[in-house]
Amino acid sequence: MISHIIPHTIEPVWPATRPGRAAHAFLVDKPGDAQIGLIGLADDLGIALNNGRPGAAEGPNAFRNALATYGTAHPMHVNWPKVFDAGNIISISHDSGMSDEDRHCHIHDRVTEATAAMLNLGLFPVAIGGGHDLTFPFIRAVSQHHKTPLNGVYFDAHLDVRDTIGSGMPFRRLIENNFASRLHVLGLNAHVNSREHADWFTSHGGTICLPSDDLATVLESWTSAGFASFDMDVIDAAHAPGVSALHPCGTDVRTAATWCEEIGACSHISAFDIMELSPPYDKDNRTARVAAHLFLSFLAGFARR
Repeated sequence: MISHIIPHTIEPVWPATRPGRAAHAFLVDKPGDAQIGLIGLADDLGIALNNGRPGAAEGPNAFRNALATYGTAHPMHVNWPKVFDAGNIISISHDSGMSDEDRHCHIHDRVTEATAAMLNLGLFPVAIGGGHDLTFPFIRAVSQHHKTPLNGVYFDAHLDVRDTIGSGMPFRRLIENNFASRLHVLGLNAHVNSREHADWFTSHGGTICLPSDDLATVLESWTSAGFASFDMDVIDAAHAPGVSALHPCGTDVRTAATWCEEIGACSHISAFDIMELSPPYDKDNRTARVAAHLFLSFLAGFARR
């Protein structure tokens, strides 16, 4: 049972996979046969606490359903890295008797413990979410595993450095708790961020990258372990309507896929997540398919390591 291997998880549910499909090519049943550990962060309490649109708890399953439809005919004949799916984190229901703040804290602890278990098995952790606040406990485990603050790059319309509990707080918490040091953000929407948050971010060593800035230059400046986090709301709403917060002038999918492939190929990257896929607002599974495409782009890059 997967739950006996990775704590606080429930076994994943996949549609039937068949030869010729991507999931059939890289999914394995045993972590010892895999390079990558996939975990679904099926919780959106942080989004509700941030007064956002809940629904991202359904993201991991929608992602799996979309991924199962993709093929393997990559033009570069990718030798796909093997992936062990640890399933979804078990959330804590609102009728548990806990306050929202206590539930939030306990869910975060579960994510950290599950991620630590994957790392201890020698797996490269990839998370699919879920509220973006869950990046904090996910990366907390990676930083603790490496025993050092991590470099970080994230792709997001928002800075997510609020001082209140919720989905808008992960990168502030990572910096304040010394789990992250140098952070770079790409794809920021200047019209939905406050000057106060931008000043806080830059005064704590963060870099707001311009559209003309090159991701490769950022990654080449790193000399130690880092992480990458991809919020689906960085994608233009025409391509990604199924997100917690729509972006009317976001990044195109081709650019995002290139970013994810570069992330996959970078040997300093030690963890990756794709967050805030919110199926209740999706159209024709469009956003779920984009998320799956980005994951495959990441795997294609990872195969070059």
